Amino acid sequence: MACFHQDVTNLTNQLILHSGSPGHCIEVGDGVFSSWYMPMQKQVKFVCDKVKSMKELKNGYNIVGLSQGNLIARGVIQLCDGGPPVRNYVSLAGPHAGLAAPILCGPSTFCILADRIIKYNIYSKFVQDHSSLSGYLKLPNNIIGYLNGCKFLPMLNNEIPSQRNSTYKSRFTSLQNLVLIMFEDDKVIVPKETSWFGFYPDGKFEPVLQPQKTKLYEEDWIGLKMLTESGRLKYISVGGAHIDLSYADMLRYVVPYLKA
Repeated sequence: MACFHQDVTNLTNQLILHSGSPGHCIEVGDGVFSSWYMPMQKQVKFVCDKVKSMKELKNGYNIVGLSQGNLIARGVIQLCDGGPPVRNYVSLAGPHAGLAAPILCGPSTFCILADRIIKYNIYSKFVQDHSSLSGYLKLPNNIIGYLNGCKFLPMLNNEIPSQRNSTYKSRFTSLQNLVLIMFEDDKVIVPKETSWFGFYPDGKFEPVLQPQKTKLYEEDWIGLKMLTESGRLKYISVGGAHIDLSYADMLRYVVPYLKA
């Protein structure tokens, strides 16, 4: 969603009002168009440069991420050299462990083009360079293609043994709190448990593994186990469809982590 979208504007204003803290919605490039066509690495760099230029954030700040924006948020936390520290991070329906099926865009010409690009060859260099979704689409029946061709999520999740970066883990575990919110009726991200870093086993589309049963957690590639054992990781399940956050749940699960 773009920052001018009414739902985003309303949520931003409500969070500012109830937390008593100043807030900003950071939009990447041309909003919706960039969110679909700009590679995730470039989107992360855009936001990284933006937060480094905001003097009011220099002593630290909190992040609330929405859907795909959560991967940008994590990119800023883990990859942004010289960026201001992030204290608390609240994730609303983030595809953290990847998507096992493409998100359907719609019937418009814009969406038809996006769908054609995605179907071309998701792990080819061309698609990786022209589709944000390709950077975190993880097909369980093509894990080799994913690890070899996907340029963003395997790096972010430290999934490639020869390329694991301890800095990504140390930055992620520096969070005071990580709040992962999953929506029970979410049909946009598949599986919905990816909001908690849950995913399918390699080579299969069932069952969904809870986060604690994944190698990402068990071998602690980015620090999820460390955050859990120190009491700083919260797994929250709420009713509703994708990012359909109720007022009560906003006050209960989001606002407390934004207060100055």
